[in-house]
Amino acid sequence: MAEIKPFLCVRPAAAMAETIAALPYDVYDRTEAKAVVEKNPRSFLAIDRAETQFGDEVDTYDPRVYEKAAAMLQEWIACGDFVRDTSPCYYIYELTMDGRTQTGIVGCAGIDDYKNNVIKKHENTRADKEQDRINHVDVCSAQTGPIFLAYRANAVIGRVVAETKKRAPLYDFVSEDGIRHRVFAIDNSADIDAVRHAFAEIQEIYIADGHHRAASAVRVGEKRRTEHPDYTGEEEFNYFLSVLFPDEELMIMDYNRVVRDLNGMSEQEFLGKVQELFAVEPVMDGTLTASGAPEDTVRPKKKGDFAMFLADRWYLCHMKNVPDDPVEGLDVSVLQSQLLAPVLGIGDPKTDKRIDFVGGIRGMKELERRCHTDSAVAFAMFPTSIGELFAVADAGLLMPPKSTWFEPKLRSGLFIHEI
Repeated sequence: MAEIKPFLCVRPAAAMAETIAALPYDVYDRTEAKAVVEKNPRSFLAIDRAETQFGDEVDTYDPRVYEKAAAMLQEWIACGDFVRDTSPCYYIYELTMDGRTQTGIVGCAGIDDYKNNVIKKHENTRADKEQDRINHVDVCSAQTGPIFLAYRANAVIGRVVAETKKRAPLYDFVSEDGIRHRVFAIDNSADIDAVRHAFAEIQEIYIADGHHRAASAVRVGEKRRTEHPDYTGEEEFNYFLSVLFPDEELMIMDYNRVVRDLNGMSEQEFLGKVQELFAVEPVMDGTLTASGAPEDTVRPKKKGDFAMFLADRWYLCHMKNVPDDPVEGLDVSVLQSQLLAPVLGIGDPKTDKRIDFVGGIRGMKELERRCHTDSAVAFAMFPTSIGELFAVADAGLLMPPKSTWFEPKLRSGLFIHEI
């Protein structure tokens, strides 16, 4: 059973929500983050990435950076940019992108559920990336970016969400990228109890996105337990901030690949190798950019298909031999094991500098652009499904790197959980 509890939320004052809400800290490099904060000093990125408050001579991970983040958070609360709610609530976080809406429950998940695999993972984490958020959460004594969790849709939760969304929202704004964000409070005691009991009947919760943030929150909780050996389990450090979405509303986008060279082969030699391994047919002699053709002209339409851009031409490739295995049968795994490794020499895509990954949100024309600038070939994948993600996690296995790209991205700063 999963414990998802309501919490006392620190959140933006209504007039400040649109200004404060920020994309996750890890979608920017330092230069990009600094530019965002210079344009909007009240973006929550200023706290999530407090190195933006220092010159470049100060290291991103300098202790002063985390101390500055904690000081700014308290300053913004003290000046009225944030409010503290007075009773524990759940919240509804609705995001609408391109006419498609997904609605999540904002609450706090238990670190013991994470450790006992009630909350399931599908991705490894890196210690260096964890340490940054461990420091941020620990020094701020707050979790500022929610973990993106998924669950199999539940009728009781769905009913409470539908009824609550008939009320006036706390926030309703459209961010610069065109995403509409609405937030509602579930503050009725009967509804709170219904949601809590419904989650308690759910056997599996899945991390969709935010493995490093989740691991970091758990590490801080464990540290606090060591510092407070008489802890009861009810303290806020035993829980981490999450938004939980039903599986039927989620969309995973493609996560595509570009490779810088053809491993010593000519374009024709490489094409011949691809034709030996896959069923290959040309779908466009030329580029989308020049022709103005819609991207769906070349986008793969089903599992087992991928599109390849090579020498200013698009090809549709169909996989012939797909293993019956939750991980090895993923399209990204088949591409890696049958083409990228044996033909292009990409042995470890996590470390090989010859391969790069392009989120599907950037579109197919971005793959053409990369092939015209710094790459020799691009592969556009059919998206991994949420069912495939669940199957991998249920089997206790891990996905290859860069298998899933979730959109829209949850905003940081809208919900803060103090620990």
